[in-house]
Amino acid sequence: MNINEIINTAVSEGVIKLTISKPQKTAVYKKITVRKTDKGYIAEQFTEKQAFHKNLKHDELVEFISDATKDFMQLNMWTNGVEHIVLISKKGHVSYKKKRTESCCMTEKSQDRKKRYIIEEGTIVPPLVDMGIFTREGKIVRTMYDKFRQINRFIELINDEIKNRDFKSINIIDFGCGKSYLTFIVYYYLTEIMHIDAHIIGLDLKEDVIKECNEAARRYGYDGLKFEVGDINGYKCEEKPDMVITLHACDTATDYALYNAINWDAKLIFSVPCCQHELNKQMESDRFSILTRYGIIKERTAALMTDAIRGNLLQYKGYSTQLLEFVDMSHTPKNILIRAVKTNISASAKKKALDEVESLINEFGFDQTLYNLLIK
Repeated sequence: MNINEIINTAVSEGVIKLTISKPQKTAVYKKITVRKTDKGYIAEQFTEKQAFHKNLKHDELVEFISDATKDFMQLNMWTNGVEHIVLISKKGHVSYKKKRTESCCMTEKSQDRKKRYIIEEGTIVPPLVDMGIFTREGKIVRTMYDKFRQINRFIELINDEIKNRDFKSINIIDFGCGKSYLTFIVYYYLTEIMHIDAHIIGLDLKEDVIKECNEAARRYGYDGLKFEVGDINGYKCEEKPDMVITLHACDTATDYALYNAINWDAKLIFSVPCCQHELNKQMESDRFSILTRYGIIKERTAALMTDAIRGNLLQYKGYSTQLLEFVDMSHTPKNILIRAVKTNISASAKKKALDEVESLINEFGFDQTLYNLLIK
């Protein structure tokens, strides 16, 4: 079937909603959605920061979809209990499949909007405006809704611990802060929502990034937010932090950040590791050679083992530790977020955590950085 035949078939079955996505370079819009109304259909055509609406009659729908898909590479159409999926290659080749769905009402977005977020739509948050997630009136830019949810998810993970503690003031170090989108939002959440006197230092190696971030902090009037050029390994701070954040500190940089946080006796640690090559290069095992035979399995297993070791070592050092699923701002694959809270851990639990680490290290012949820093 060609694409026009597919569109005609779906429309004849009664399209309730459709999405046109994956724009080509020639596309004027980033995404197009169409939903059924009592009087016909309403189309929403999204640019980076705006949405344009167009009312369609039933007999105009096929022509509209056919024209719109010329600059896109994916079309999803929902009829009664069926999803029609069309993929279009750069050379124009069309692939098509149908999938049964439990419900075709597609109320996900409306359900999301009913959810109470910590940072709510309608609030003027200058960093979110500059990021293009909010308009200047505090409305969510429709094409940025996923990023809005991701930011709130990260704040929720922090809020779970902050809300149960009586912080009047808090000192935070953010290692490898980069452009600091989340750093600015964390500062806003702590000062404007929780009314905590927050002092945050963002640390990164790139001087131009640090300069830009300091200028933004001054522009927003965030007096307690400072950025410095510095290396995670060996960083000295004037006041010990209550919280340490490290998002995407590459490879063993995460280990040095965690080591510093432990030595400072930080009450809270939030870490999203990335680019974990250390154990992958070392991984060998006679008993579990099945895990080292296939490159992609070895890589993923080594990354998971790295974070399991880190989690256990944090436990050994007196932190109640969780490894949680987290999707970052760039829509990369799902990551692990390590959330560690300083608490009372029994001696037997600490011993067990360390024994498990050493058993894993011995089995696969690992030489792991955080273990070396803490134990050797």
